[in-house]
Amino acid sequence: MDEEKWLTEQFEQNRGRLRAVAYRMLGSASEAEDAVQEAWLRLTRSPAGNIENLGGWLTTVTARVCLDMLRSRKSRREETMDSPAAEPVTSQAAGSNPEQEALLADSVGVALLVVLNRLTPPERLAFVLHDLFAVPFEEIAPIVGRSATAARQLASRARRRVQGASPVAGAELAGQRKVVSDLLAALRAGDIEGIVATLDPDVVVRVDGAAASPGPPREIRGALNWAQGAVAFRAVARFVQPALVNGSVGLVWASRGHLLRVVTFTMKRGKIANVEIIGDPARLRELDLAVLENIR
Repeated sequence: MDEEKWLTEQFEQNRGRLRAVAYRMLGSASEAEDAVQEAWLRLTRSPAGNIENLGGWLTTVTARVCLDMLRSRKSRREETMDSPAAEPVTSQAAGSNPEQEALLADSVGVALLVVLNRLTPPERLAFVLHDLFAVPFEEIAPIVGRSATAARQLASRARRRVQGASPVAGAELAGQRKVVSDLLAALRAGDIEGIVATLDPDVVVRVDGAAASPGPPREIRGALNWAQGAVAFRAVARFVQPALVNGSVGLVWASRGHLLRVVTFTMKRGKIANVEIIGDPARLRELDLAVLENIR
């Protein structure tokens, strides 16, 4: 077997893992594919005979490529912050497939992608490689240009932000999650009665200016009134997932890791009594977001 064919076979055996690493680093299927392709190009330009652990080498190279992409992305975002109309990037990259993005995000967790997107690039890399793919800190350290101890601290800091800390008791949090999950399931099914069943009859729903569509009122009162309007967002509900928002269970809607909307709830006697839908980028940045369960 010639070297090129052997390299191709070895690379294809590692492609799935590399794509998984890159997607969790970048939150974009198309960018993840670009990163994996760049790793392949670097492999073809390297003396493969000198690589002892090809899988580890490819993971390291892919991680470095992703780190460079994240830093470049952060620089571009900072350059546009002078514009008062700057909004989170929501458009799909050229050639990307929204359905594929949705499936990938669903498998990884929208909330995780959102929280990862708020980490610094080194924090994100250390957490993803160590906590999600069991890469030793000794191998992570040279990628981020830190000592193994410093890399461990990066991952620890990222882990605290990902997992969050809720002041709400576990049983109460479980109750909130059940109600919010039932609401989301009813929204996705277009089930008006199911939506109403989760709401206090006198529920008050407030929508900020950035989240409101032209026409609808900014405040809706009454379970049936809101439920009848909410079913219009059935298609969007596919891309929404529960998350921990300021220590309580809420909903997040994101595209490629970029947060678009957050829905917060106040409960009363096991029903949703108040709903706030937030779309203002400044307010979204102030929210404390975390995933609802440990990453597996």
